[in-house]
Amino acid sequence: MQLKKFYSSREVAAMTGLTARQLQWWDAGHLFDAAVATKKTPAGGYTERRYTTLDVLELQTLSALRHRGFSIPRIRRLLIALRDVFGVRLYEVVGEGGPATLQLAGDQLYLTMADGRVYNMDEPEQALLVGGDALMLQPLTARPRRRRTSGSERLSRGRQPDAE
Repeated sequence: MQLKKFYSSREVAAMTGLTARQLQWWDAGHLFDAAVATKKTPAGGYTERRYTTLDVLELQTLSALRHRGFSIPRIRRLLIALRDVFGVRLYEVVGEGGPATLQLAGDQLYLTMADGRVYNMDEPEQALLVGGDALMLQPLTARPRRRRTSGSERLSRGRQPDAE
C-alpha cells in the first residue's frame, strides 16, 4: 500500500472492512469525523470525504473493535475518554511505543500508561491497583482488512481443482 496524503471513502472502506455508509453515518453522528468534510459543489453535487493515514489507522482499530462486538456507544465513550481524560488520540495508543498502550483482556479494554498505571476504559477516572501482567493484557493493534479471494482466484494461484 502506497501512503497518500488523503484517502477517499471507498479506499478507506476497502482497507478497513467498514462500509461507505458506516463512514457516512459515523461522520454525521460525530463518532469519527473525516479530515476533509463533504462540501456542496457549484453543480449541485457534493465532494467526497477524505481521510488521512492516521484516520485510516484509527478506523482499522475501530473496525476491529466492532468485529469483536463493541457497541457504538461504548466506542464513543472510549474515544471521548482518550481525548478528554488522557489527552491522546486513538492512533497514539494503538500498538506499543506511544505514551500509553490500549490493551485487550477478554471483552475489556485497558489503557496502560508508560509509568505502569492501568485504567479500565469503562471507568477511566480511576487507576486499577492490579498490575498489567495479572490481567493477561494483549496490545490492541490496527489490522488491515484481509482481502477475500474467490474460488477462481484460489485456483489460479496454483491450487488444482478437485478430481471428479
